[in-house]
Amino acid sequence: MGKILITGATGNLGSRTLDLLLKKVPSNQVAVLVRDPESEKIERFVKEGVEAHRGDYFDYNSLLRAFDGVEKVMLISAVAFTDRNTQHFNVIAAAKQAGVKQVIFTSIIRKENSNLILPEVTMSDLFAEQTLKASGLDYTILRNPPYLEAMNSFSGDALKFGGVRVPEGSGKVAAASLDDLAAANVAVLTQNGHENNTYHLSGSEASSFADIAEAISEISEENITYATISENDYLEVMGRPAVTNDFLLGWVRAINSGEFSETSGDLERLIGRKPMTYKEFFKKQISLSKVED
Repeated sequence: MGKILITGATGNLGSRTLDLLLKKVPSNQVAVLVRDPESEKIERFVKEGVEAHRGDYFDYNSLLRAFDGVEKVMLISAVAFTDRNTQHFNVIAAAKQAGVKQVIFTSIIRKENSNLILPEVTMSDLFAEQTLKASGLDYTILRNPPYLEAMNSFSGDALKFGGVRVPEGSGKVAAASLDDLAAANVAVLTQNGHENNTYHLSGSEASSFADIAEAISEISEENITYATISENDYLEVMGRPAVTNDFLLGWVRAINSGEFSETSGDLERLIGRKPMTYKEFFKKQISLSKVED
């Protein structure tokens, strides 16, 4: 197996992917692209023998240097509210020029022929997918659902507020945990046969916001209520910067319309086990919060 490089290796998904990858691949076969190779987040991996390259998606020459001698690049998608098209294009073009064989890209999950447009996300992900397919490189596209870890950012802290207050809608979301998605990344990075495939990494069980309120109520043994409120009231309750309003509402509207409700089974097949369910996730989170208290 040739060298594997992970971009965004200090982020939530990238760091988990790196941790799991090092359990299957010798550290001298692993490299990372980071803005600061001397940061505490990456220091322990460097001590283990991981090759850390300083650079970012906007610095094309840094990408070329990092990709030299690399066989597979794990492209963790760029964060929202940045020029994602330029960043993703640079990574793909540099990988092609440097002789990389395969690029694995984390995109957003969506229904077939969907008209979903999430501000700062969907159009740039589609651009990256199309650029990758046209590059001549082997590719694997891993379409990620909303993370279980992010559900509180959409519904608020139910335990803190005593309830789930969201705009009206009965759609469901088959969210998945970051650990399970990282395991899928590692499966593709370490196995053959995933070239030129697109996987829909939905969780194994879909839930609505009402389902989530009921689950948290049952697990915590507290009265967690569910109620619908207007979008304006919702934004006021969430208290986010105004610049992110359309972004936040886009996710909630998509969930409530059932955009992320389908369960493909791809995630379970890749990781070889049933993914964590939303009830298991909240049970773990609530248990941890009680220990910390």
